[in-house]
Amino acid sequence: MSALDQLRQSTTVVADTGDFRSMRSYAPRDATTNPTLILKAIQKDEYQVLLRETLASHPGAAIDELCDRLLVRFGCEILGIVPGRVSTEVDARLSFDTEGSVARARRLVALYGAAGFGPERVLIKVAATWEGIRAAEQLEREGIHCNLTLLFAFVQAVACAEAGVTLISPFVGRIYDWYKKRDGLEYAAEDDPGVQSVGRIYGYFKKYGYATEVMGASFRNTGQIKALAGCDLLTISPDLLEQLRQDESAVPRRLDPAAAQDAPLERESFDEKGFRFALNEDAMATEKLAEGIRLFVADGRRLEELVRDARGS
Repeated sequence: MSALDQLRQSTTVVADTGDFRSMRSYAPRDATTNPTLILKAIQKDEYQVLLRETLASHPGAAIDELCDRLLVRFGCEILGIVPGRVSTEVDARLSFDTEGSVARARRLVALYGAAGFGPERVLIKVAATWEGIRAAEQLEREGIHCNLTLLFAFVQAVACAEAGVTLISPFVGRIYDWYKKRDGLEYAAEDDPGVQSVGRIYGYFKKYGYATEVMGASFRNTGQIKALAGCDLLTISPDLLEQLRQDESAVPRRLDPAAAQDAPLERESFDEKGFRFALNEDAMATEKLAEGIRLFVADGRRLEELVRDARGS
């Protein structure tokens, strides 16, 4: 049995790509996208038709609306392949704007609804800033389910769980990158700071009965993925999915809800001041959150330029 099939026995496998044609053979339940992945996909010849059709159908729309419609168009294509949910991201420039994030999320969900997909098939991705978490809290009360992204710190995870968000995406690989650069070490999977971060969050959520799902993300190698077997979900790029499919080594379950009951984790709670201070105390999380927002904003702007150029205005 392949490592991928073994992983599926304890974890929901999610495809991390905007290239929906590449995901068919891996049979993921869900799929995640972000501005970087959509930008990469839309530049491929086989996806140019989606851009042309979106522009032709909405000739008078503003650029930001066209970009949202393009994101949703990709999402709808993905939902025709996966049986579960697709994650679509709110403009990262709204990461510190609660009201703006709520409004944009409502628009995305409305666009999916017009295409025939209800809110149960969609996760709205919002950055796990204090403002983003508050936006997600409001959206969840409205029945709009959220995936809190750019999550690097335990304090972010706790705040998301207390806000009742559906799912969080701790970024294993980017945490690993930061510590590798600082320490000059190639971490083994069991010592990987990104893997350990997800393990701590998973244990805390299970110990205290939070319904928020944990989805490890941003992997650099299959060792990180195997070390998190048993996590609620893992979102994995097509190249790593293929490596897992070709791998016949054993993948035992590493994370287990029952074992989490004995985890030595004290219950914590954070108000806004406490959240901001705890995040500030974590140099890695502070730097990677800021960097991640900047990168998503840059790719969002590049996507807008691509749409603007294609429209000829």
